[in-house]
Amino acid sequence: MTVFGLDLTVVASFALASTLIELTPGPNMAYLALISASEGRRPGFATVAGVALGLSIVGIIAALGVAQVIQASDLLYEGLRWAGVLFLLFLAWDGWRDGGDVSAAGDKPDGAHFMRGLVTNLLNPKAAVFYIAVLPTFVDPTQPLTPQTILLTSIYVGVATLIHGMIVVLASTLQPFLTDARRERIARRTLSALLALVALWFGWSTAR
Repeated sequence: MTVFGLDLTVVASFALASTLIELTPGPNMAYLALISASEGRRPGFATVAGVALGLSIVGIIAALGVAQVIQASDLLYEGLRWAGVLFLLFLAWDGWRDGGDVSAAGDKPDGAHFMRGLVTNLLNPKAAVFYIAVLPTFVDPTQPLTPQTILLTSIYVGVATLIHGMIVVLASTLQPFLTDARRERIARRTLSALLALVALWFGWSTAR
């Protein structure tokens, strides 16, 4: 049985590969844990929505061939990579700075969290590399490519969103424990430091 030209076993294999990739610790996981543990589920889910849109846009861009252009240009790739690293470091600094003021952290509008999730993934060259290096290996070149690409992109975004949602739910269970200002500050700054380390690892692991 096939779906949009893809055998169901291929679809299942791609879903499994997407799951394993998303379970690998990275910028999204660290930032979602930081937001959800310190500010709760609503800001966390707003961030998840931004992440999902960002991954979807990158998938569409890759399908149009723009991602291949970025991958082929050292200047474009490095510019995108360093923009992503700097943005993650900014998020880590912002989390550290807000650590001393619980009310200020909780007053950020959902739109701000959504935009941060979106921008983080638009500046993530690893997402583009996934779409141009991993996804095509599951495509049947004898069948129309666009429907297959859209299907696989939807599966990847769906898997990522499900895992990110689980991270939000799990991390947000810590929020009642963090109602004490001192505990909240320690937890937020610990997670912010972790996010900064992830940003540095991200810069090292994406270097050519």
